[in-house]
Amino acid sequence: MLEHGGNLRDAALRFGRDDWLDLSAGLNPHWYPAPALPGNAWHRLPEPDPELALAASAYYGAPLMLPVAGTQAAIQALPRLRKPSRVTVAAPSYAEHAHHWSGHGHTLTQTPYDALNAAVADSDVLVVCNPNNPTGASIPADQLLQWAGQLAARGGWLVVDEAFGDTAQHNSVAAHSGQPGLIVLRSVGKFFGLAGIRLGFVAAHEDLLRELADLLGPWAVSGPAQHIAIAALRDQPWQQNTLQQLLAGGQRLQQLLAAHGIRSTGTALFQWWSEDRAEAFWQHMAERGIWVRLFKQAARGIRLGLPPDEAGWQRLESALKEWINKEPT
Repeated sequence: MLEHGGNLRDAALRFGRDDWLDLSAGLNPHWYPAPALPGNAWHRLPEPDPELALAASAYYGAPLMLPVAGTQAAIQALPRLRKPSRVTVAAPSYAEHAHHWSGHGHTLTQTPYDALNAAVADSDVLVVCNPNNPTGASIPADQLLQWAGQLAARGGWLVVDEAFGDTAQHNSVAAHSGQPGLIVLRSVGKFFGLAGIRLGFVAAHEDLLRELADLLGPWAVSGPAQHIAIAALRDQPWQQNTLQQLLAGGQRLQQLLAAHGIRSTGTALFQWWSEDRAEAFWQHMAERGIWVRLFKQAARGIRLGLPPDEAGWQRLESALKEWINKEPT
């Protein structure tokens, strides 16, 4: 199983403390306040509520959406819906994509973002995180739609993971997902801070959504998750206020890092940078109870999210000051 952020039990076991400032997962630290659940929510089988798909389509601007148990469920299932294909996954990006497309007889190539245009001609499937996790790199929607057309013309797919796209909705291609060959993944875990309810959505042509639903089987999304998500997706005042808060927070985080000599890129929810001393930085922060995401492989660097309060901001700033004054070992 691949390593991910949010693994505070591992942090506690390794460093023996319980006062963690968790910046490792890039989630909104001020999650949506879940409404009270109906009294029978834990008793009834979770039959699909059509209001959830409608609320998701309205919020994300997609013609049709299939609720799934987190975008992870779709990432694991989509490679099983195609015969063996030539698959290009943009790199670096969320590692689960390459992990699952490397099986089921597919031929996998990982390609840097600046080389994707040339790779389309030799691909049956192209997978792109937009904005990218972990770097925050973004590809214009017009370019993505051009690639989608090229791939669809020969029966191919463009899979666009927009899990972090809520703060850059202007660049979403979800509105075009009714056309064959374009598949868009969205998540309530990041912007809404509701990673614990395990809910995401797939926007695609109705035929593909039907195949995916059949593969995932019945009761894919819990009843409580459906109830909470409908409220969150319809709450426009909360969404608008949260968007402004996150945009301001992302700018503040980037400026804080820059003030300590770190040139980062990212989104409103996280910042990332290539770091030669990545393990040392991660260790330095962990020793101070700050849990950040360490990337050891091709995307060697650090990603961290937004502190939840002013005390967290001050704690991060203090640790950064100590880092730049620390002698390299």
